[in-house]
Amino acid sequence: MGLFTRGTGMGPSPIEGADLVLADLDGVVYRGRNAIPHAVESLRGIRARGLDVGYITNNAARTDEAVAEQLRGFGLDAEPRSVVTSPQAATTMLREHVAPGALVLVVGGEGIERELERAGYRITRSADDAPDAVMQGFARHVGWEHLAEAAFALARDIPWIATNQDWTIPVERGVAPGNGTLVSAVHTAVQKLPLVAGKPETPIFAEAVRRFGATAPIFVGDRLDTDIRGAAKAGMRSVLVLTGIDRAKQLIAAPPGDRADYIIGDLRGLEQPYPNIEIDARPERATARVGKAQVTVDGIDVRIDAPSRSNLDLLRAACAAIAASEKLIYALRVPERLYTEPEGGWI
Repeated sequence: MGLFTRGTGMGPSPIEGADLVLADLDGVVYRGRNAIPHAVESLRGIRARGLDVGYITNNAARTDEAVAEQLRGFGLDAEPRSVVTSPQAATTMLREHVAPGALVLVVGGEGIERELERAGYRITRSADDAPDAVMQGFARHVGWEHLAEAAFALARDIPWIATNQDWTIPVERGVAPGNGTLVSAVHTAVQKLPLVAGKPETPIFAEAVRRFGATAPIFVGDRLDTDIRGAAKAGMRSVLVLTGIDRAKQLIAAPPGDRADYIIGDLRGLEQPYPNIEIDARPERATARVGKAQVTVDGIDVRIDAPSRSNLDLLRAACAAIAASEKLIYALRVPERLYTEPEGGWI
């Protein structure tokens, strides 16, 4: 794993040895209608090397065609097949429970409707039609009436598939409630849990691997609880990029299943040599060195032994030392500098 490579100096880039780069969208490629700095040119450079690039999104509101069109508008070479959506994975799951031709109550938008129609399912918005299943995904128009119809339908013993359970979604004005909050509202009403297709569950990753025929994919995301956890569950190497939801504080506190193999400031880091991390782990002390940065966990104290001009290397060292200590974050005293957003950015 990238975070626990022994040695000094620089190692290979994160994408070395990969045959497919899979990228999350919100917080990685764009935020709302705006491309994230350095994302487009970096992904174009990776494509120029002959590597496949695919995009995975939990956002169920839009179709793959609409997402691909937005990506092309940024200057990326993207076709609908390049985009793997949670409704696509959810529809694959649905086939395991009800056959095409069945009636499905939809809570969500066009992204879900399009995939269900492609697969031969019929669609309703009313529980009075006695649907055979419920599929729920995010759309900005979803309100109480739509959630109530799902609850009414689920009073019967029928399959309920959620495209994803993201608690939040990044938008132009900030961070807003995501599909997970809406699914939770229905769960509270019906006291049932849905099957989930999107990250961090594996169906959406399996859909991507099947589509591209990949054997050595690497996944790039901005969230630990969906992107990084999901990649780990799917057996993929993972990259956390600091342009979206999760920042230094979350990375330092990450539990074992949510730790990325690589941490980069922006997508330029995908092609750049990645620093090796040297670790000295003892019963009561763990030290990690990355470049000129060194951090030690001594008892309950996290100590910066050697600062660095690279804020990113210091963060990498802190994450590695805390992980190597195998201590719970709430039991540690962590210097504020390690989780404060640097003024000069992640360099």
